[in-house]
Amino acid sequence: MKIITRHLYIDHILKYIGKGMIIALTGQRRVGKSYIIRTLVSEIEERNPEANIVYINKEKTKYDNIRNAGDLLRYLEGKLIEGCDNYLFIDEVQDIDGFENILRSLNADEECQIVVTGSNAKMLSSELSTYLGGRYIEIHIQSLSYREFLTFHNLVDSDESLQKFLLFGGLPHLYRLGLENEDMIWEYIHNIYNTIVLKDVVQREGLRNVTLFENLMSYTSDNAGQLISATSLSKYLKSQRVDMTPLTAINYLKAASNAFIINKVPRYDIHGKRLLETNDKYYFEDIGLRNMIAGTNRSGDIEKVIENVVYLHLKNLGYKISVGTLSNGEIDFVAEKGGSPVYLQVAYLLADVSTMEREFGNLLKIQDNYPKYVISMNPMLRPTDYEGVKHLTLRQFLLSDNF
Repeated sequence: MKIITRHLYIDHILKYIGKGMIIALTGQRRVGKSYIIRTLVSEIEERNPEANIVYINKEKTKYDNIRNAGDLLRYLEGKLIEGCDNYLFIDEVQDIDGFENILRSLNADEECQIVVTGSNAKMLSSELSTYLGGRYIEIHIQSLSYREFLTFHNLVDSDESLQKFLLFGGLPHLYRLGLENEDMIWEYIHNIYNTIVLKDVVQREGLRNVTLFENLMSYTSDNAGQLISATSLSKYLKSQRVDMTPLTAINYLKAASNAFIINKVPRYDIHGKRLLETNDKYYFEDIGLRNMIAGTNRSGDIEKVIENVVYLHLKNLGYKISVGTLSNGEIDFVAEKGGSPVYLQVAYLLADVSTMEREFGNLLKIQDNYPKYVISMNPMLRPTDYEGVKHLTLRQFLLSDNF
C-alpha cells in the first residue's frame, strides 16, 4: 500500500530523534499518526540498517494482552538489545494503564528512543507532564492541510478543489475512498466520530449522557466561531429541556477538546494585551467532521466553514491563536509566533463597500505596525492593499507558509 510522506511532520520529528527525549505524537483518531510512525520506521531503517525497532500498535488485536505497565515490561523483555540502537514505537499508548512509569524508566536508562502516539490530550497534560517533566516533546498531528489534500487526491489548486476540501475536510484515508462517492465518505467520517465518542469520550472521560454530548456537539458545530459562554449554554440546555448545569456542559466540551474533536480558543484584549477568561470560541479539528455533525445542506454555513479552515491552517503553521477583542469590535484571529502577532479578518465575500469598510476597518483600529490581513473567497484581489491591510483569497492563504 502506498504511503504518502507528510514531510512537515516527518522533518520536524526527525530533529528530535536521538536527543534523549520521548516524542509524543497527539491528534484526533485517523489523522494519520500511525502512517507517520510507519514513515519514521522506514526513514530510520534507511539511515541505520542495524537499528532494532520494536513497534506496538494498540489498535491491533495481537497486542490486546498488553493492558498495563507490567504487561508492557514483560513484552519488552529480550526485545531491547544492549549495545544496539533501540527504537520503541507505541501507537495509542493511553490504552496501556501506567505506561508512563515504564517510559520514564526506559528514558532515564537511555535504553531506547521512544515515540508514542495518543488520541487524548488529557494523557499528556496529566500523565506525561507529571511523570516525565521536561523529558518529552509533544508534536500535534492535524488532518491534511489544503496543500496536502491536493497531493493526496492528485488535484490541482482550483476553486473546485477548494470546495471539495471545504466540504470533506482532510482525513487522510479519504484518498483511498476517493471523492466521488459522498455517501461512502460521510459513512466513513460518521464511523470515526462514533469511535472517538466511544473510546476517547465515554470510556476515558466517563461521560454518562451520550445523547446530551452529541447534542452539545451539534450545538457547537452550529456555533463554530461564535462565542460560547455559560449563559448561552444555559439557554441551550433550557431549550432542550435538559436538567444539567452549564458547568457540567462545559466539562463535556472539555472532554471533546481532550479527544481532539474541537479546540477551545480564548479571547485576547488587544489594547490591554491580556487573555480574557470568559466566553471562548470553539473550532473543529477537522472540517469534514464538523460538516458531518452539522449537516451539509445548510444555508449560511460557509462563513463558519471558512473561519474554521483559516483557524486550522494557522494552527498547522505553528501559531498560537486567540480571538481579538477591541472596545467596539472583534478581530477574528490574533496569531502569534516568535513574539510577533498577525491580525486576520475572515469574510465570505467582499461584495460591497460597507462589507469592505467593516472588515478592513476593524483591522485599522489596531494602532500598531504588525501585519494585518483580510481573507475572503473573492476570486479576484480587490484591493490587494488597503491602507496597509493586505487582502488574500482563501486559496492563496491556504497555500501560504507564513505571514
